Amino acid sequence: MDMVSLLTQVKNCQLCASCLVDGVRPVVQIDPQAKVLIIGQAPGRKVHLSGIPFDDASGDRLRLWLGVTKDVFYDAKQIAIMPMGFCYPGSYAGFGKGKSGDLPPRPECAPKWHDLLLQQLVNVKLILLVGQYAQQYYLADKPKTLTETVQQWRRFGPRYIPLPHPSPRNNIWLSRNPWFEDELLRDIRLRVANALA
Repeated sequence: MDMVSLLTQVKNCQLCASCLVDGVRPVVQIDPQAKVLIIGQAPGRKVHLSGIPFDDASGDRLRLWLGVTKDVFYDAKQIAIMPMGFCYPGSYAGFGKGKSGDLPPRPECAPKWHDLLLQQLVNVKLILLVGQYAQQYYLADKPKTLTETVQQWRRFGPRYIPLPHPSPRNNIWLSRNPWFEDELLRDIRLRVANALA
């Protein structure tokens, strides 16, 4: 199947429509020429409304981490973006006390679409696994915690780099783990630059 036909199927997917309170709106950025692939969690509400991946504060921080401009980030021929769940899963609001924020990515999406899309991405040199859901899915022998996984990021290279989610909700994690920004980001930016060269 060619990429155009595949993306048409993705955009028309109704696999978990009955579970999505805000409706179906798959958000992906894919081109067979892409050299870097970002696998994140799922679109947030703002991204669901705009249809543009990482069109929020998380995206601003992620671009800073990677050392790329918006023009490079949104050039599908350079960077592909394929979340674990393509549609906004909704939030915990209305589920009572306890957790807050967005629900996890829908579990149906990655098994249905990821392998098909990865087969088209023949030029990808580097895959960034952003957040615990992508890391759990793609790193079979990863440590138990996200912190340990990110600390051991060199283990998963040269193909994968695990990253924490760049959400402002993770500011506490970043303040508790200054080694991430002090030690890792320079190497990560270099790897991204090399992959895009």
